[in-house]
Amino acid sequence: MEVGGGVITKRILIVEDEAGYSRAVKYTLEKEGYEVITASNGLQGLVTAQKADVDLLILDVMLPGIDGFEVCNRLRSDPQTASLPIIMLSAKGQDTDRTTGLKVGADEYLRKPIDNTTLLATIETLLKKSD
Repeated sequence: MEVGGGVITKRILIVEDEAGYSRAVKYTLEKEGYEVITASNGLQGLVTAQKADVDLLILDVMLPGIDGFEVCNRLRSDPQTASLPIIMLSAKGQDTDRTTGLKVGADEYLRKPIDNTTLLATIETLLKKSD
């Protein structure tokens, strides 16, 4: 993705309570030209997703307060955010966790640790679908 030259930068929200992991993902995405904002708990992530005009959400499952499954479910229930592309990215890697994530509306459920190539390819695919 080019930045400048009339190309609109996509804004990605990362909802992750582990500051180090959040910083690492943010750094990777900014290097690719994305604008990145972060939230460190479920409620903050929910409010930010509803107010910040984001193009894609990367959502952890295990969050303080409201967990990622509930955040995803609430965003899907809100007409304003119902079609927001959501990637759940979690250390919870059981098939039941993945099934739950997809059931509540995640477009993708990826397991931590994730390699940057896979994450970036997933983001690109979902952003192309939503354009």
